[in-house]
Formats: sequence, C-alpha cells, structure tokens
Amino acid sequence: MKKLISLTVSAALLLAPLAYTINAPALNLKVDAVSAASEEAPAATAKPAPKPAATPKATAKPAPTPKATAKPVHTPKATAKPAATPKATAKPAATPKATAKPVATTAPAASPKATAKPAATAKPVATAAPVTVHEAVYQDGVYVAYGDAYSKGTEGAKVTIKDGKIADIELLRTSPKIIDRNARENYSGVWTAYGLMKDRLVGKTRDGAAAVDAVSGATRTSNGWKLSVDRAFARSLQDKPAAAAYFSGVHMGVDPEAKYAVFATYEANKLTDVKLYPLSANGDFVDEKTYTAEQTAAIAAITPALLAKGSAAQPVAGFEAESIAAVNAFWDAEQNASVHNTAAYIDGFYSSYGTARSVGVERADVVIRNGKLVDVKLFRLGNNLIDRGATAYAEVVKANAPMTAKLLANGSYFAKYDKKVDGISGATESSHGWNQAVERAFEKALKVPGEGQYFDGKFAGVDNQSKVMVLVDVEADQVTGIKLSLFGTDGKLIADDKRTEAQKSLVDQLTAGLLAKGVDTADIAGQEAVSAAAKAALTDALTNASKLQGTYKDGTFTAYGNAYDKGTNKADVTLRNGKIVNVALSRVGMNMADLGKAAYAEVQKAIPVLTASFLAAGTREGAQGVDAVSGATSSSDALKAAVDRAYGKAEITETDKAAYFDGIFIGASADKTVNVMVTTEYNVPVTMAVYYLDDKGKVRYGLNDDELLVKYEIENTSNGKGLHKYGYRAAAFGVNDAQKAISAKVIEAIKAALEAAGK
Repeated sequence: MKKLISLTVSAALLLAPLAYTINAPALNLKVDAVSAASEEAPAATAKPAPKPAATPKATAKPAPTPKATAKPVHTPKATAKPAATPKATAKPAATPKATAKPVATTAPAASPKATAKPAATAKPVATAAPVTVHEAVYQDGVYVAYGDAYSKGTEGAKVTIKDGKIADIELLRTSPKIIDRNARENYSGVWTAYGLMKDRLVGKTRDGAAAVDAVSGATRTSNGWKLSVDRAFARSLQDKPAAAAYFSGVHMGVDPEAKYAVFATYEANKLTDVKLYPLSANGDFVDEKTYTAEQTAAIAAITPALLAKGSAAQPVAGFEAESIAAVNAFWDAEQNASVHNTAAYIDGFYSSYGTARSVGVERADVVIRNGKLVDVKLFRLGNNLIDRGATAYAEVVKANAPMTAKLLANGSYFAKYDKKVDGISGATESSHGWNQAVERAFEKALKVPGEGQYFDGKFAGVDNQSKVMVLVDVEADQVTGIKLSLFGTDGKLIADDKRTEAQKSLVDQLTAGLLAKGVDTADIAGQEAVSAAAKAALTDALTNASKLQGTYKDGTFTAYGNAYDKGTNKADVTLRNGKIVNVALSRVGMNMADLGKAAYAEVQKAIPVLTASFLAAGTREGAQGVDAVSGATSSSDALKAAVDRAYGKAEITETDKAAYFDGIFIGASADKTVNVMVTTEYNVPVTMAVYYLDDKGKVRYGLNDDELLVKYEIENTSNGKGLHKYGYRAAAFGVNDAQKAISAKVIEAIKAALEAAGK
C-alpha cells in the first residue's frame, strides 16, 4: 500500500515506494515592471539622508528549506491532470469581457488628420483628490496602474493593497514601449525619488497617498506616481461607480510586436483624441522628421479609424498589417485607461520551463501586460541546465528569432499548438518546449492561481556543482518517477551502458531513496557528496516545476568589487533558482583586462579557493559568509561584494530601486588609454579620478598640459557631496582639438565605470 508523503524542502518526506505528494515551499511572487527616461529640466541633486544597508533577501540553500521562501501550507489535495490546454492557462486573448478585444467592425476611413509628435515635456494632469471612501470597500490584491502618458512614456505603480492601505508598492517609469528600463536611464532627479516616494506611500490609505508631498526635483514624476496609486485604488473598489468606465487623461498602449504606440485621450468616459506613432527597433519613437512616405500615409489613414471605432476598427485597405498592429496598440491603451480592467494576470516578469529531456530543456523569460505577451526571450539549456547560447544545435539557434516573432505576434502562447503550423522547421521539439514554457509563465502570472502547486510533466534538476541530474515526473502534485544520472569528470552525463558496477549500484540506491523519502533520504556511506548532490538536484527539479515565481532571474550576471588604483575584482555569476551554479572570478587591471598570471601571487591562489567556496555556499547569504583567503583579504572581500552585486542585478523586484550600487568602480576608454575611477554614495556618482595608461595598462605619469587640464576639469567639478557634474549625460569638452579628443576618451571611461556601478 502506497503512502503519500508531503515533500517540502524543509519538511520530512514519508516513505512511499513509487510516488509522493509534493508540498514544497512557496517562492516569493515578486515581479519587476517598467521604467524610462524623462525630459524634466535638470535640477540640483541634494544629498539624501543615508539609508540603512539593505539586508539581502535570503536565497534557497541546496538543502531542505530555502530561507527566502515562505513555509508552504500543508499537503494540498491531489489535483487532476489538466487537459492539453488547462483553463488556468487559457489563452490571454480570451480574457474576461471587461478586457476582451471587441469584434472588428467595418468602418469607412475618415479624412486623415495630421498627427503631431507629443510635446517632449508635456505636463500631465494634476492628481485629482480622491473621494473619501472607507477602507473596507477596497479589495485586497495587487493592482497595476499608470499615470498620464507623455513623449517618454509614463509613470506607473504596482500596488499591493491590504485592509485599505498600501502594504507594498513598486514604482515604475516606462519607456515608449512600456517595458522596463534601468533606473539610471531616467532623469537624474528621479534616482533618489524612488526610495523617498516609496517610503512616503507605504502604509497610506487612498486619501493619505493623495496628500503625500512630491519629491523636489522630480515633481512631475512624483505626481505621476500618485495618480497611478489613486487609479490602482479605484480599480480595487468592490463597488465601482456605475458611470466610471475610463480614467480621464492621456493613456498609452503598444502592440505586442512594438510596431506602434497609441496615445488615447479620454474625457468624461469618452474617447476624444487618438495619436499614432511608429516605434523604432529599440522601442523608441521614430522622429517625425524621418517618417517615410508609407509611415505618413499609414498614420493618416489609420488614426481616424481608431478615433471612430477604437479597438473595433477594421483594417484599412492597403495598410492591413499596420492596422492590425495599431488596433492592438489601441486595445492596450484602452486597457490602461479602463477603470474596470479585469485582466486575469498580474503584469510583470515571469520565467518557466518546457518539458525536460536528457539532452536539456527550453526556458522562456516573459513580460506580461494586460494579459498580453509584450516581451519574450527564449533559451535552450544543456543537460547541466545552463544556457547553451550559440553552442546549441544550429537549427535550434536559427529557430530562436522566428519563434520569438511568432509568440509576440500572437501576443501569447499557442493554446492549440501545431508543430506544422506553429513550430519552426528543423526545431519542432524546441519550438514546442518554448511554447510550453511561455504557457506555464502565463499560469504563474494568474491573479487567481489554479489548483495545485506544481505543473504536470517532466522536469529536470541539477545540483549547483553539476554532479547529478534528475528527470522527475510530476502528476497531480505527486512525484511518480525519477531517473537519475551522474556527470563524469568531463562535465558530460555518463551513459547508462557506460556506468561501472559501482556507479550502477549508486544510481539505484539514490533513485530508490529519493522516491521513498525525497530530500530526507539517508546519505549513502562513503558517497555523502553525491548523496547531497542528488537531493539538491531533486530540490532544483521541483523548483523548476513550481507554479510560483522566484526572487531572482536565471542567467549570468557580471559585477565588480570596490576598485583601487591598481584595478578591481570581477565576478561572472550564473544563477538558477537563486542558486550559484557557476562563477568565474578574475582580477582585472586598470585597463579592465584580466591580469591572469600577472596578478599578485596571493590573489592567483585565492581565486580557485574562493570559486569552490562560492559554489559550495550556493546562495547569496552563504557567499557572504565565505571566509577570506589569508594573504588576499581585500580581494576576497571585493569578490564577495561582487557576487552580492551580481545577485542585486538579478533581482526581479529590486529591494532598493536605485541607479547605482554604492562603492568605487572603474572603467576604461575603448582604446584602453584612459581609466576613470568613480565613487558612488547614496546611489549617485559623487567623485571621479582620471588616470592615463600606457600600452601595458599601467598608470602613466609625465602628462602634457591638455591631459592635465582635462584631468583637472573632471576631478575638481564636484564637492563630493552630490551628483558629479559628469555623472549624468556626460559629454566631451575642450577649447582645442587635443582637449576634445582627450575628453572624449575620458567620457568613454566614465560611461564604462558607471555601467560597472549600475544596478
């Protein structure tokens, strides 16, 4: 008789010969959103009060219960295996009526109107004071809303409302494509406003949020955030005013393929104006002066159709493809304007996997807005579950771009996937895996989760040091089968028929133990390291099968420790499910080139020791507990800082949304002849030092007058207490050609240093 057992990363697993019920810890469902640049007039950046150091979020350890994850509820009831297209992951195009795209209706094209580009500094409508409403009328939940749009995008807010108050908030600034931009790409006055406004808004009621003071130097942005918050509260009302259909103001939308942006203006629930703008390949507005004749004609023909029929507008003859994109963009703007936006999904970033095989698996990272896929990146992972990139099968590499285009054009996954229609020839298996991964990402985004904690299917897991791989079959929250494989010293899986008798016995014992007791299975005497790896691989597989989104993005992230006048320390950290699965450490010189054997002997000795220690630690907090290597203490500390900063770059929702890490960072010019050292405090660059380098990357002295003048200008234009003059939109300068040429290289180095410092 089988005994169902509860599987958690922390709880005991009870004996069962073939299957056990899974009850693994819930991961933190926190998603990033979008930000962008502004054209507000520059203002002096006051030095903010120092914040206490942010405590890094705990990350799951490769043993029982990850510290960062919440303890799960008790074992859920077994759920039936969903049909091919589960209701929980219904195609987002079929959204609830409030957000469903209306059926297209034929409408004659009206006389075209000239479409002027939006004013660069158009001031949004002031935040209206909300009607005083008792807290109890608001429904708890997560609500995303945007302020009024302008030429650089719009402000937004992802608001968690609980008991009528803001329990948590992520402040957003979007690009014209309404896709996330780094905080440092915004106007510098906004950099410090993120933290200040978040502190002022958390814990406030709707009325309290409306009364919050704007941050000096970021008034427009602050008011945009307040307007977003008010709209989020309006959407959370249990009983919305019958007459309220659309928020008055200018609302922006973009089609999933990012061909067009639409600005839709609503007044008193009526659409009063529509403007249509083509977007460039990088998601920015195309300059109106550079419009092609075809773009001008398309805008003139499609705009009146949108104004007349909105998302019900039918394609205009001769501009069918452009019309479809424009209508999709209008639909997006309409959803952003709707008081009754009832999309089934929470906007944000999600990542998931397709069906695993012994040769690897597909992964998809997606961004969802208004129930539509608006960004997707596809990956093919090897059997060590690390992205193969260009080393994947040639046909799979070629299939990536066309499959990405198909998914974006669909605005979702393919609910009834057909390998002949939806797959890419030569890579149908990978195409199906990518589609399946996107489908599962949508299910992770559901506002109302479906039943069960895990997806049905086959999932791969590998310990973070690539010793063991497991393929785990999951059905109705039960593990129904496990296939375990060992990696050889060459990093490749040992084929079943190539195992030694000792390896066969080891695999059989480990498999039986994992099936019977999961991660609580006893270690095999003399094989403790492999036993631990097998349990870590099982944990990894079940995390990959989980329907909840983790805290960190998967991938490789590069970061640096604090620099000094001899160079800096670099860490390339590969993460999966918040675990360090690969790390490459190096000591770089002032020219940013790896010193290799030219580094100090103590540092050379320390690098392999620290590499092994970081892999063994496996987590963010574990890496910070690694002991420094004697004789290389400063480099050890710098590399620990670099690993922590790599985690900071991988955060889906930043614990401290800022432009830069605090510290000392260096960058070199393209020709490696100039180095600039930038010190950042309170997340802004405050001081800079210029070094000129010889052809060996060493600091050069005996400078000429032009070099000295440029150096003096950079190093003496800041008091060290506020934003450095060249810390924002730095440009070359000089009174003669020599100074201009030198300063241009210095600016290259400054930008490189700021990139190294950037979050």
